Amino acid sequence: MTNSGPRLDHVVLWVRDPVAAAGFYEKTVGLEPLRLDEFAAGKVSFPSVRLNEETILDLAPYDMARGMNSMLPGAADSAGHPVNHICVSLSAAAFDALRTRLQEHGVPVTDFSHGAYGARGNAKRSFYFHDPDGNVFEARHYD
Repeated sequence: MTNSGPRLDHVVLWVRDPVAAAGFYEKTVGLEPLRLDEFAAGKVSFPSVRLNEETILDLAPYDMARGMNSMLPGAADSAGHPVNHICVSLSAAAFDALRTRLQEHGVPVTDFSHGAYGARGNAKRSFYFHDPDGNVFEARHYD
């Protein structure tokens, strides 16, 4: 794969409480929060968390949905309807560490699946979990 093609920049998740959501992603999932102070000060509309050097998850409050209709009619209807799931690919060690953190924080996880197909072929192991707002994540590793 080359680095010149399209890349995933961000995913917007609808959340009830962006600060609480950022806390979940930081403490439980291990992602770096971004713009939390600016959000708390009312300077930005939502905070984010960094998935990797190229991709972030924006944590948009549900009440922001109404304003989406001015940009794209019908867009507000997506609030409260999470995507099917978001899959994150990790190293085997990071995969195991994530599963342990989720369990330590009382977040239910599914059993492992093996050989699920994705962007890099068939994964060795994967599992699913929900965030506090009902968004579904799959974690997997290929190594």
